[in-house]
Amino acid sequence: MSEAAVDELNADLGTRLIARASEMEWVTSPAGGVERKRYHRFGPPESGQVTSLVRYLPGARFPNHPHPEGEEILVLEGTFSDARGDWRAGSWLANPEGFEHAPWSDEGCLIFVKLRQYPGARPQAGLDTNGPEARWQRGAQAGEVLRLLDDGRFPERITLERFPAGAELALYAARGLEAFLVEGLVEVDGELLDPCSFLRLPAGEPARARVREDALLWIKRDGVAALRGR
Repeated sequence: MSEAAVDELNADLGTRLIARASEMEWVTSPAGGVERKRYHRFGPPESGQVTSLVRYLPGARFPNHPHPEGEEILVLEGTFSDARGDWRAGSWLANPEGFEHAPWSDEGCLIFVKLRQYPGARPQAGLDTNGPEARWQRGAQAGEVLRLLDDGRFPERITLERFPAGAELALYAARGLEAFLVEGLVEVDGELLDPCSFLRLPAGEPARARVREDALLWIKRDGVAALRGR
């Protein structure tokens, strides 16, 4: 890939990143009715590695497209639909490379999306994290944990974690950590994260967090080392 072809945002992987969606403007995508706020991207403008918040307006549709290196989606509001089914708020989806779809949303939806970060022969998943199949367990620090991906064949571990107000957390992963705040308020080393804020810690860097309001976090440990950037 030539330097001219690279479009990058927050691509210094050796630096801590806090990005708040509440401080960003919505940007229209090439598909009408689909808007996004990006936390990280590296590569060609419309086909690089990216982590973003995406909003489908009611009735919006995206043309059929492939997902080289896979995709991961967490549905935050509304219902996200594709050929696999209708995915309501709380659904977690993972599609390995080679997957294609033409998604839409009749009522509109808000989703957290990671593209080109689920490569290879990984399991395809679709889980309603609020449903009876979701096996929440007591967490090691406080609250509850739902393991979304914890497979010894792959380096990263992905969880949803719920914490009560007042909980104090140690955040760390040898190969870096990413966290997305679904709901609540969390203070990380004095920096306040509101809903739809994104945190990235470089490999080996610790952080201390205090939950200010009951919180739900998506957390990916040991995946930063596989991201593209500088």
